[in-house]
Amino acid sequence: MSEFAFELELCAALESRGDRLLARQLGAGVADPGGRILDIVAVAPGHRFADRTAITAEAIPTAAIESRVGPGRTRYWKDAFDCHPERARRATERALEIGFFEPERHNGREYVRQVTRYPDWYDRIVGIENKPDLGRPGDLEAQLRTDVSLGLVDEVVLSTESYVTGAHRNRIPDEVGIWRVHREEGAVREIDVLREPTPLAVAEPGVEPLETHPGRTDVAVVSPAAKARARRRLAERAYGKGWRTYGFPDCRNCRVEDSSGATLPYCEWAGRVVDAEIDCGTDCPGYEPEAGPDVDLETERDDRTDWVADPDGKRHSQAGLERFR
Repeated sequence: MSEFAFELELCAALESRGDRLLARQLGAGVADPGGRILDIVAVAPGHRFADRTAITAEAIPTAAIESRVGPGRTRYWKDAFDCHPERARRATERALEIGFFEPERHNGREYVRQVTRYPDWYDRIVGIENKPDLGRPGDLEAQLRTDVSLGLVDEVVLSTESYVTGAHRNRIPDEVGIWRVHREEGAVREIDVLREPTPLAVAEPGVEPLETHPGRTDVAVVSPAAKARARRRLAERAYGKGWRTYGFPDCRNCRVEDSSGATLPYCEWAGRVVDAEIDCGTDCPGYEPEAGPDVDLETERDDRTDWVADPDGKRHSQAGLERFR
């Protein structure tokens, strides 16, 4: 049972419903941003989503959003940030590159301006933990309890192919929703909602477990303001990254599998969808060198979702980065 195939096929099924922006494998911690990785993040667009899609297809750096750079007038870039200068410089250059900032020079100094005000574009965020086989739960209980106690996302759901017993339910926090996913011939055919998730207190302080020692667990109490910043970072990363973050191996045995409604890498030798970075390579007994399938996952995302791959942008001028350097 491949968790990778399960994850991709579930994303394809959820995307076909057309009401959420989906991404995979995103950090969902606050005090320790990489301490908790969510398998799937589903972001519900808000009423200003079109304003966001018009700016850039990429994730906008958090530091750029939180800076004192605004759309009204240019500002000397070093005066606009409250973070380390190197981080400020990276955020400035990235914001210029993706079209969120535009540059000007005054008396030999580098000034920037936002091309538009950053919109409040997202609504509810759902975290989905994939565990197709509950007979191999790993750290599932601790992961879900972290999600509930931190309350970074609005709802948490466990998705599985396993039959969910009473014993399983007893190990899953009551706030966590449960989906039983039915797959057949490379696609999700049905999702049974066994339990609806309980909304979490995203606007209140949260408790984030950090390290566990014999007899104690180190935790951080996370403020509502810190959670709000982390939620925006999570939504932005989901917007820029999406869920099609996989490749196709250069192997004769790889073909396109699209019965799920999305283009996935299927290995004829292994008989399943494969993760090219982990499963494939010259060490694989089924490896036969050949150029991989010609696919365009970015265009597919553009065609099948409301994300815009090549927005017009909102720059007032077409000044290049060379004016900033």
